[in-house]
Amino acid sequence: MTRAGQGQKRSLAVVTGTNRDEQGISTPLERLIGSGTPRIHSRLNDLPSRGLEIIDFSAQLGVELMPWQKFVFEHAMKVKPDGRWKSPVCVIVAARQNGKSTIMEMSILGRMYLWKEPLQLGSAHVLTTSLETFRHIVNIIESHNDLSREVKKIRWAHGSEEIELMSGARYVVKAANAAARGFAKPETVYMDETRQLKDTEAWSAMRYTMMAAKNPQLWTFSNAGDQHSLILNQLRDRGMGSAAGSDDDIAYFEWSAYSDKITDERNWVASNPALGHTIHEDNIRAVLNDPPDVVQTEVLCRWVNTISGAIPAKEWNECGVDEIELDVEKVTWFGLDLSPDRRDGALVAAQKNSDDTFNIKLLHTWHNPISLDDKAIANDVAPYARKYPVEYVAFSKRTSSAVAARLQPAGIPIIDIDGSLYGQACDELLGAITSKRLIHGKQAELSKQILSAVRLPMGDGGWIIGRRASSVAVCAGVAAALATHFATRPEMEIDILVG
Repeated sequence: MTRAGQGQKRSLAVVTGTNRDEQGISTPLERLIGSGTPRIHSRLNDLPSRGLEIIDFSAQLGVELMPWQKFVFEHAMKVKPDGRWKSPVCVIVAARQNGKSTIMEMSILGRMYLWKEPLQLGSAHVLTTSLETFRHIVNIIESHNDLSREVKKIRWAHGSEEIELMSGARYVVKAANAAARGFAKPETVYMDETRQLKDTEAWSAMRYTMMAAKNPQLWTFSNAGDQHSLILNQLRDRGMGSAAGSDDDIAYFEWSAYSDKITDERNWVASNPALGHTIHEDNIRAVLNDPPDVVQTEVLCRWVNTISGAIPAKEWNECGVDEIELDVEKVTWFGLDLSPDRRDGALVAAQKNSDDTFNIKLLHTWHNPISLDDKAIANDVAPYARKYPVEYVAFSKRTSSAVAARLQPAGIPIIDIDGSLYGQACDELLGAITSKRLIHGKQAELSKQILSAVRLPMGDGGWIIGRRASSVAVCAGVAAALATHFATRPEMEIDILVG
């Protein structure tokens, strides 16, 4: 793997002032400076670069690019002897607020004014992100007479903003969905917030509009993602492969931390290339007590299991043991949940131990790419209900009422847990994990779904596992919460004795 900037810590510091010791001798104060080269990058080459034209153009506009931005332009815009781009796909990954948008803005303006590209498309997972870039570009144009006099029209139409020059060069903002299919032959496409793409729909809509372009180039910009960032993870795999020597023409540049130690200044330098330029190191220190997963992603640019996860991975892993076997004679509680799209489902069991702990186990999962069959699920649940002495099968009427309706006539006890009780169950699950009262058998699928669960606020300080917000199936996580609600019940009415 090719790594740049190894070992950079205080070696990149610059003098910003002086300090006096007890003898009155002045000593320099140092300031951290972000790495100008990415920690991970695809193979570099010695081909000529048209990016130098963009760098010069930016300077003429009064925009002084940072070293890392110049690195990107120089190495992403290499051209082959026939004039075509060496890298038709460019991927830029860095922490938040480091100037990725500036790269996009200067590229758009340079291609319009210098190279007269007929069409460029910009998109992001959230349209407002693309609109903010559009506004910045318009402000730059309007503040320079030599740019504004070349404008034919600027169109402000929600979701179809457009700048057109007298030369015919155009830049258009489009939502990252199938609506982009109506555009033909854009020479350059920009996709922001790539980590948010959980499926191929938006990617395909934008990517394949370029098939008939003369010399297309697609740029993606993102912070680190999680295990569900489908497109970004695929691009990263390609970049890592190129860094290792595979034959791939991708231009992949990643500024990210070496480790998950958030207090290590070396990690700040590696993941924040704007550090010391537009980001002050004190601003990073100010957020170090925020939720660790958020700091890992937003500041250190490191991949995590899920962003805004409901269950902390470290605490969950500490609750695991090598294997769990349920007792066929112990009182058992089942949690049953189906996904909102009715394509996935899970059944989880819980049993108390002799101490204050309890075991949970994923018994069964279901998947159907179209829709689950209520009758088939009920028939699958019934043997488990006969095997264990089940007090309740807990379910949510929002997702599993049809299955529950089939279980009840068979004599299987059911109970609906919804609303505020569901919020209580989620909180009980988290409390049982952090207190180490919950024990699980390290089942891969159970762990995956638990750690994929996203936390949604509910009411005044409450929260729930968001089924839709999690973007993937978390039925096992929800079912675990439902079963936990009963496994954590006090043995008697009064749980805490005083005196």
